[in-house]
Amino acid sequence: MSEVATAPAPTAVPALKRIADGRYTAGAVGIAGLLVLWSMAGAFEWFRGTIPTPWAVLSAISDTGFSFYAKHFAETTELALRGFVWGNLLAIALAVAVILFPPIEGLATQLAIVSYCTPIIAVAPIIQVAFAEVQTMIVFLAAISVFFTTMIGTLSGLRTPHRRSLDLVKVYGGGRWQQLWRVRLVSALPNTLGAVKIAAPAAVLGAVLGEFLAMPETGAGPAMIVAQQRGDIPQVWAIALISGAIAGIGYGIVAVIARFATRWSSGQAVFG
Repeated sequence: MSEVATAPAPTAVPALKRIADGRYTAGAVGIAGLLVLWSMAGAFEWFRGTIPTPWAVLSAISDTGFSFYAKHFAETTELALRGFVWGNLLAIALAVAVILFPPIEGLATQLAIVSYCTPIIAVAPIIQVAFAEVQTMIVFLAAISVFFTTMIGTLSGLRTPHRRSLDLVKVYGGGRWQQLWRVRLVSALPNTLGAVKIAAPAAVLGAVLGEFLAMPETGAGPAMIVAQQRGDIPQVWAIALISGAIAGIGYGIVAVIARFATRWSSGQAVFG
Protein backbone atom coordinates (compact mmCIF):
# COMPACT_ATOMS: atom_id res chain seq x y z
CA MET A 1 0.00 0.00 0.00
CA SER A 2 1.46 3.31 -1.06
CA GLU A 3 1.83 6.12 1.41
CA VAL A 4 -0.66 8.89 0.61
CA ALA A 5 0.29 11.59 3.13
CA THR A 6 3.39 13.57 2.45
CA ALA A 7 5.55 15.36 4.98
CA PRO A 8 5.57 19.16 4.95
CA ALA A 9 8.38 20.87 3.20
CA PRO A 10 11.34 20.95 5.57
CA THR A 11 12.10 24.57 4.79
CA ALA A 12 8.64 25.93 5.62
CA VAL A 13 8.94 25.92 9.42
CA PRO A 14 12.47 27.41 9.53
CA ALA A 15 11.38 30.12 7.09
CA LEU A 16 8.38 31.04 9.23
CA LYS A 17 10.58 30.98 12.32
CA ARG A 18 13.04 33.36 10.70
CA ILE A 19 10.22 35.74 9.87
CA ALA A 20 8.76 35.52 13.39
CA ASP A 21 12.16 36.06 14.96
CA GLY A 22 13.13 38.89 12.61
CA ARG A 23 13.89 42.35 13.83
CA TYR A 24 11.12 43.84 11.72
CA THR A 25 8.53 41.72 13.49
CA ALA A 26 9.95 42.70 16.85
CA GLY A 27 9.93 46.35 15.82
CA ALA A 28 6.30 46.17 14.69
CA VAL A 29 5.28 44.55 17.98
CA GLY A 30 7.16 47.22 19.91
CA ILE A 31 5.47 50.06 18.02
CA ALA A 32 2.06 48.46 18.51
CA GLY A 33 2.69 48.11 22.23
CA LEU A 34 3.86 51.71 22.47
CA LEU A 35 0.69 52.92 20.73
CA VAL A 36 -1.46 50.93 23.16
CA LEU A 37 0.34 52.39 26.18
CA TRP A 38 0.14 55.88 24.69
CA SER A 39 -3.60 55.51 24.08
CA MET A 40 -4.17 54.30 27.64
CA ALA A 41 -2.05 57.09 29.12
CA GLY A 42 -4.07 59.70 27.21
CA ALA A 43 -7.48 58.14 27.87
CA PHE A 44 -6.99 57.46 31.58
CA GLU A 45 -4.87 60.57 32.31
CA TRP A 46 -1.98 58.72 33.90
CA PHE A 47 0.16 61.86 34.10
CA ARG A 48 -0.54 65.31 35.49
CA GLY A 49 0.17 66.99 32.17
CA THR A 50 -2.16 66.73 29.19
CA ILE A 51 -1.30 63.81 26.91
CA PRO A 52 -3.44 63.59 23.77
CA THR A 53 -4.29 60.18 22.38
CA PRO A 54 -2.79 59.08 19.05
CA TRP A 55 -6.17 59.64 17.43
CA ALA A 56 -6.29 63.24 18.69
CA VAL A 57 -2.85 63.84 17.19
CA LEU A 58 -3.91 62.34 13.85
CA SER A 59 -7.02 64.50 13.94
CA ALA A 60 -4.89 67.59 14.54
CA ILE A 61 -2.72 66.74 11.53
CA SER A 62 -5.82 66.19 9.38
CA ASP A 63 -7.54 69.39 10.54
CA THR A 64 -4.48 71.58 10.04
CA GLY A 65 -3.82 70.31 6.55
CA PHE A 66 -0.82 69.00 4.64
CA SER A 67 0.24 72.41 3.34
CA PHE A 68 0.89 73.73 6.86
CA TYR A 69 3.32 70.94 7.72
CA ALA A 70 4.90 70.93 4.28
CA LYS A 71 5.61 74.64 4.56
CA HIS A 72 7.26 74.46 7.98
CA PHE A 73 9.07 71.14 7.68
CA ALA A 74 10.49 71.89 4.24
CA GLU A 75 12.46 74.73 5.85
CA THR A 76 13.58 72.64 8.82
CA THR A 77 14.57 69.68 6.65
CA GLU A 78 16.62 71.88 4.32
CA LEU A 79 18.54 73.51 7.18
CA ALA A 80 19.08 70.17 8.93
CA LEU A 81 20.39 68.64 5.70
CA ARG A 82 22.80 71.51 5.14
CA GLY A 83 24.10 71.24 8.70
CA PHE A 84 24.33 67.46 8.34
CA VAL A 85 26.45 67.74 5.19
CA TRP A 86 28.75 70.47 6.49
CA GLY A 87 29.21 68.91 9.92
CA ASN A 88 30.05 65.50 8.49
CA LEU A 89 32.41 66.87 5.85
CA LEU A 90 34.34 68.88 8.42
CA ALA A 91 34.43 65.94 10.85
CA ILE A 92 35.73 63.50 8.21
CA ALA A 93 38.28 66.04 6.96
CA LEU A 94 39.59 66.60 10.48
CA ALA A 95 39.83 62.85 11.13
CA VAL A 96 41.81 62.39 7.92
CA ALA A 97 44.07 65.31 8.88
CA VAL A 98 44.82 63.63 12.21
CA ILE A 99 45.93 60.45 10.40
CA LEU A 100 48.14 62.39 7.97
CA PHE A 101 49.51 64.80 10.59
CA PRO A 102 49.48 63.00 13.98
CA PRO A 103 50.76 65.99 16.04
CA ILE A 104 47.40 67.75 15.67
CA GLU A 105 45.48 64.89 17.28
CA GLY A 106 45.34 66.50 20.73
CA LEU A 107 43.94 69.74 19.37
CA ALA A 108 41.45 67.97 17.11
CA THR A 109 40.19 65.71 19.90
CA GLN A 110 39.77 68.64 22.29
CA LEU A 111 37.85 70.55 19.63
CA ALA A 112 35.50 67.61 19.12
CA ILE A 113 34.97 67.16 22.86
CA VAL A 114 34.23 70.87 23.35
CA SER A 115 31.67 70.79 20.52
CA TYR A 116 30.02 67.78 22.13
CA CYS A 117 30.03 68.86 25.78
CA THR A 118 28.99 72.48 25.31
CA PRO A 119 25.16 72.78 25.41
CA ILE A 120 23.64 74.16 22.22
CA ILE A 121 21.61 76.62 24.28
CA ALA A 122 24.86 78.07 25.63
CA VAL A 123 26.47 78.25 22.20
CA ALA A 124 23.45 79.74 20.42
CA PRO A 125 23.78 83.37 21.68
CA ILE A 126 27.45 83.45 20.64
CA ILE A 127 26.63 82.05 17.22
CA GLN A 128 23.72 84.46 16.87
CA VAL A 129 26.07 87.39 17.42
CA ALA A 130 28.70 85.97 15.05
CA PHE A 131 26.23 85.20 12.25
CA ALA A 132 23.71 87.88 11.47
CA GLU A 133 21.74 85.56 9.20
CA VAL A 134 19.30 83.33 11.09
CA GLN A 135 19.55 80.41 8.67
CA THR A 136 23.35 80.35 8.97
CA MET A 137 23.06 80.09 12.73
CA ILE A 138 20.62 77.17 12.51
CA VAL A 139 22.84 75.34 10.00
CA PHE A 140 25.82 75.89 12.29
CA LEU A 141 23.98 74.43 15.28
CA ALA A 142 22.90 71.41 13.22
CA ALA A 143 26.52 70.92 12.12
CA ILE A 144 27.76 71.07 15.71
CA SER A 145 25.24 68.39 16.65
CA VAL A 146 26.80 65.87 14.24
CA PHE A 147 30.47 66.85 14.39
CA PHE A 148 31.66 64.86 17.41
CA THR A 149 29.98 61.57 16.52
CA THR A 150 31.26 61.50 12.95
CA MET A 151 34.75 62.72 13.79
CA ILE A 152 35.34 60.10 16.50
CA GLY A 153 33.73 57.33 14.44
CA THR A 154 35.79 58.14 11.37
CA LEU A 155 39.03 58.44 13.33
CA SER A 156 38.38 55.08 14.96
CA GLY A 157 37.68 53.53 11.56
CA LEU A 158 40.82 54.96 10.00
CA ARG A 159 42.83 53.18 12.67
CA THR A 160 41.23 49.76 12.17
CA PRO A 161 43.42 48.37 9.30
CA HIS A 162 45.79 45.58 10.21
CA ARG A 163 49.40 46.63 10.39
CA ARG A 164 50.38 44.10 7.73
CA SER A 165 48.11 45.80 5.18
CA LEU A 166 49.76 49.14 5.85
CA ASP A 167 53.22 47.58 5.69
CA LEU A 168 52.36 46.00 2.34
CA VAL A 169 51.60 49.42 0.88
CA LYS A 170 54.83 50.73 2.34
CA VAL A 171 56.84 47.88 0.81
CA TYR A 172 55.51 48.82 -2.64
CA GLY A 173 56.69 52.40 -2.15
CA GLY A 174 53.50 53.96 -0.89
CA GLY A 175 53.46 56.66 1.75
CA ARG A 176 50.77 57.93 4.11
CA TRP A 177 48.60 59.13 1.21
CA GLN A 178 48.68 55.73 -0.47
CA GLN A 179 47.96 53.98 2.83
CA LEU A 180 45.04 56.33 3.38
CA TRP A 181 43.58 55.88 -0.08
CA ARG A 182 44.12 52.14 -0.54
CA VAL A 183 43.65 50.81 2.98
CA ARG A 184 42.43 53.22 5.64
CA LEU A 185 39.47 54.81 3.83
CA VAL A 186 38.07 51.44 2.80
CA SER A 187 38.49 50.01 6.27
CA ALA A 188 36.97 53.11 7.87
CA LEU A 189 33.79 52.97 5.80
CA PRO A 190 31.71 50.83 8.21
CA ASN A 191 32.64 52.95 11.24
CA THR A 192 32.15 56.21 9.39
CA LEU A 193 28.74 55.25 8.03
CA GLY A 194 27.74 53.95 11.45
CA ALA A 195 28.58 57.35 12.94
CA VAL A 196 26.84 59.22 10.12
CA LYS A 197 23.75 57.06 10.67
CA ILE A 198 23.61 58.21 14.30
CA ALA A 199 24.35 61.80 13.27
CA ALA A 200 21.34 62.05 10.93
CA PRO A 201 18.71 62.36 13.71
CA ALA A 202 21.06 64.65 15.64
CA ALA A 203 21.10 67.10 12.74
CA VAL A 204 17.30 67.35 12.81
CA LEU A 205 17.36 67.91 16.57
CA GLY A 206 20.02 70.61 16.21
CA ALA A 207 18.03 72.40 13.51
CA VAL A 208 14.80 72.34 15.54
CA LEU A 209 16.59 73.65 18.64
CA GLY A 210 18.18 76.35 16.53
CA GLU A 211 14.74 77.39 15.30
CA PHE A 212 13.48 77.50 18.88
CA LEU A 213 16.22 79.98 19.75
CA ALA A 214 16.39 82.02 16.54
CA MET A 215 12.64 82.09 15.80
CA PRO A 216 12.63 82.36 11.99
CA GLU A 217 9.36 83.01 10.19
CA THR A 218 8.84 79.36 9.22
CA GLY A 219 10.05 76.05 10.58
CA ALA A 220 9.10 73.28 12.98
CA GLY A 221 10.44 75.20 15.98
CA PRO A 222 8.34 78.38 15.48
CA ALA A 223 5.26 76.30 14.59
CA MET A 224 5.60 74.35 17.84
CA ILE A 225 6.02 77.51 19.92
CA VAL A 226 2.90 79.07 18.37
CA ALA A 227 0.95 75.88 19.06
CA GLN A 228 2.13 75.93 22.68
CA GLN A 229 1.06 79.53 23.08
CA ARG A 230 -2.40 78.67 21.75
CA GLY A 231 -2.64 75.70 24.08
CA ASP A 232 -3.08 73.35 21.12
CA ILE A 233 -1.40 70.32 22.72
CA PRO A 234 -2.35 67.79 19.97
CA GLN A 235 -0.65 69.96 17.36
CA VAL A 236 2.45 70.29 19.55
CA TRP A 237 2.61 66.51 19.67
CA ALA A 238 1.97 66.28 15.95
CA ILE A 239 4.90 68.59 15.16
CA ALA A 240 7.15 66.69 17.55
CA LEU A 241 6.19 63.33 16.04
CA ILE A 242 6.70 64.54 12.48
CA SER A 243 10.12 65.86 13.49
CA GLY A 244 10.91 62.43 14.89
CA ALA A 245 9.67 60.77 11.72
CA ILE A 246 11.95 62.95 9.58
CA ALA A 247 14.88 62.08 11.84
CA GLY A 248 13.99 58.40 11.51
CA ILE A 249 13.81 58.66 7.73
CA GLY A 250 17.28 60.20 7.69
CA TYR A 251 18.56 57.37 9.85
CA GLY A 252 16.94 54.80 7.56
CA ILE A 253 18.37 56.30 4.37
CA VAL A 254 21.91 56.26 5.75
CA ALA A 255 21.35 52.74 7.09
CA VAL A 256 20.40 51.49 3.62
CA ILE A 257 23.43 53.20 2.05
CA ALA A 258 25.67 51.76 4.78
CA ARG A 259 24.35 48.25 4.18
CA PHE A 260 25.39 48.24 0.53
CA ALA A 261 28.55 50.30 0.98
CA THR A 262 29.96 48.05 3.67
CA ARG A 263 29.37 45.02 1.45
CA TRP A 264 31.40 46.75 -1.23
CA SER A 265 34.17 47.75 1.16
CA SER A 266 34.48 44.23 2.59
CA GLY A 267 35.28 42.89 -0.86
CA GLN A 268 37.91 45.43 -1.81
CA ALA A 269 41.54 44.45 -2.00
CA VAL A 270 44.43 46.64 -0.95
CA PHE A 271 45.37 47.28 -4.53
CA GLY A 272 41.94 47.51 -6.13
